[in-house]
Amino acid sequence: MADSSIKEMLDNGSFLGQGWSFPPTFTRPTGAVLLVKEVEDIKQSLGILLGTALGERVMRSDFGCNLDSRIFDPMEPAFNTLITEIIRRAIILYEPRVDLDSVDLQVDQLEGRIEIFVNYTIISNNTRSNIVFPFYLNEGTNVEQ
Repeated sequence: MADSSIKEMLDNGSFLGQGWSFPPTFTRPTGAVLLVKEVEDIKQSLGILLGTALGERVMRSDFGCNLDSRIFDPMEPAFNTLITEIIRRAIILYEPRVDLDSVDLQVDQLEGRIEIFVNYTIISNNTRSNIVFPFYLNEGTNVEQ
């Protein structure tokens, strides 16, 4: 690859990747698909990975974390360890653009919610970043008083 090609690639951010936004969004005048790139593409990819059930993708049945299958598990230290390991393994296998620094859980039993803190370093530019993924154990229950 010529030096000018490498410089152009670095200038437009394509070394981090580019893809469809999630959820897919289309622009009105042209009907073109809205694209995301660089850090936003990585964040959305991690969100998709955490929110995908095993077997949900037809051509990649092993992709995802399958967190929904753990919705009724008791919230014990073993549960925290299991969830952390599932997420760690999925990110290492399916997001090669990052080095995983840590996965931490904050459990709120009263609200039925787990916040998943994923801290990572983007390999290509050594930038640290993080996402917080809410996992709701009581999702869909709207109880009014």
